Amino acid sequence: MIVVTGATGNVGRPLTQALAEAGEQVTAVSRHAVAVPDGVRHVAADLTDPTGLTPALDGAKALFLLLSGDLHTPEARPADIIGLAAASGVRRVVLLSSQGVATRPLGPSRVAMRVVEDALRESGLDWAVLRPGGFASNAMAWAESVRTQGTVAAPFGDVGVPVIDPADIAEVAAACLLDDRHTGGVYELTGPEVITPRQQAEAIAAALGSSVRFHELTREEAKATMTRFVPAELADDTLDIISAPIPAELRISPDVERVLGRAPRPFDDWVARNIAAFR
Repeated sequence: MIVVTGATGNVGRPLTQALAEAGEQVTAVSRHAVAVPDGVRHVAADLTDPTGLTPALDGAKALFLLLSGDLHTPEARPADIIGLAAASGVRRVVLLSSQGVATRPLGPSRVAMRVVEDALRESGLDWAVLRPGGFASNAMAWAESVRTQGTVAAPFGDVGVPVIDPADIAEVAAACLLDDRHTGGVYELTGPEVITPRQQAEAIAAALGSSVRFHELTREEAKATMTRFVPAELADDTLDIISAPIPAELRISPDVERVLGRAPRPFDDWVARNIAAFR
């Protein structure tokens, strides 16, 4: 059995589906009860309390660990999940980390994630670490404004990074969970091209067949929006990256193709699959 945390998210949902279609027994973990594919077991758990995962890990051979916002809560003990997995008999853990662990190791969230990575390396388990950069699916934050106002509002309109399609992350994760060849791998995951927010808005407009206006936010306006959902220091950390990416954050990584045998999907592909959200 394979346990997938964050099973309702942009990565966890397609990963759960892919593993189920591959004939694996899957336990999907999320904070609240949700519909899951036929044959998939669901367990509700809050990762800020690692012991809540105990029922999900019973009988599991592998764990996909996605921490998301749980990593940043004061009471979180994410590294404890590694020890719990080992004690439960899990043999392999695939961790969704962040590109910034390597490119900006002193950022607050990166320091915390490095602790989890180190705990995994020292656990004695088989492991793989995935370090994606920016997600194509972050554009979903614009869906309502596109539907209602025909507008995309974002800071740093002409500064781009090679955003990764979450479906590609899910496929790489599935390969790492199922194939021993990826044990000990650290994979940097990016899309195939650098794309700016303004260009993303143009791609959405092209898919819609209608105009979409781009409105450039100031850094202060963007931070005010972001801090409704994340701590201020994490908002600043993110804004530092997207305002002035360093060369390592602009690099097109070969790792998706190395694992999957094909190039990563472009942003246009993500838009085409999700265009209904913008109509």
